[in-house]
Amino acid sequence: MTTQTETPRAAAPSTRSLRTFLPVAIGVVVVVFAALLPLLNLQIPGILPDATYMPGSLALLSLCMVFAALALSYNMLLGTAGMLSFGHALYFGAGAYGLGIILENLGIPLFPGVFLALVGGLVIAFVTGAIAMRVSGIPFAMVTLAFAQAGSVWVRRNQEITGGEEGLQLPTEHVPDALVGVINTRNLYWVILAILVIVYLVSLWVDSSRLGAVARATRENELRVRVLGLSPYWAKLGLFLIAAACASLAGVGYMLLQSGTQPRAISADLTITVLVMVVLGGVGFRWGAIVGGVIYTLLDQRLTVLAGSEAVQSLPDILRIPLSEPLFILGVLFILVVMFLPGGIAGTVDKLTRRRDQHRDVALESVTAD
Repeated sequence: MTTQTETPRAAAPSTRSLRTFLPVAIGVVVVVFAALLPLLNLQIPGILPDATYMPGSLALLSLCMVFAALALSYNMLLGTAGMLSFGHALYFGAGAYGLGIILENLGIPLFPGVFLALVGGLVIAFVTGAIAMRVSGIPFAMVTLAFAQAGSVWVRRNQEITGGEEGLQLPTEHVPDALVGVINTRNLYWVILAILVIVYLVSLWVDSSRLGAVARATRENELRVRVLGLSPYWAKLGLFLIAAACASLAGVGYMLLQSGTQPRAISADLTITVLVMVVLGGVGFRWGAIVGGVIYTLLDQRLTVLAGSEAVQSLPDILRIPLSEPLFILGVLFILVVMFLPGGIAGTVDKLTRRRDQHRDVALESVTAD
């Protein structure tokens, strides 16, 4: 009896240590594996167009990581602070357009240009956030939407600066040769992987910091936070600025990868798309935002290929017409996730894990009692 009672108690600290160490170990393994992908000859039929070392596959995977980073930045707003924004793409576009405009007009090297683009994104975020934070809930969402629409109109109307409807091309003469051209897609892949890792680490720091704790408390009960003598406004604004800076960094990665950008990069439609990514992966889960961004981007790109395939075109009209529209399939998928996996992919996994742990604890207590 004594031996049985002491064994579970001794095992508890090691179990807690394992739960702390395991996510870190998995994260390191995933990053190392992702970094080695351009050096491997792996093929995933139906998902990647070529082997993993080929430029086509690397470009697709890089695009997935760009939107995973953008989804992570949006998860800071929605998952941590509970702020529903319809204008988050404004800061993604600020990073993309800002880099192109700065390099073209100032003629400075890439890295100072990236720094100035991020500063510009922060300035825009501070102005818009300081105004939008005066309200909350749906009014906050509407104010952010208004700013995003204003930015979209400005981009479309100023053709001499932004390229208008045709978009803005990246001035490659100011970009290192190692990051220009299809032959250097591998280098761009590594740069964007570094951006994703940076955004993840920033998100991890926010969630474990005092700023994140105040933002979460404000999400639950803002009045109680005020009673405690804390400032919900500045906490939310600080988190808003950090999320906007991460979105701008993702926009910089997008500009480098695509060698240009289009007005859609600053539209409210992109924000809605990112919202779907976060909900699909699981609101409030960092790895869920990454998974949601990767899955949505892969489906969006590969379903477009599927829609134009001979197999789909040969189907009867009742099947061919909906299957020829990738957005229709993505919409159905989103509805199914909301209905049957309301917590998203990560939320469902977390729920199953907690249920398993509860069953194990009950069994452990039963053994201890015996």
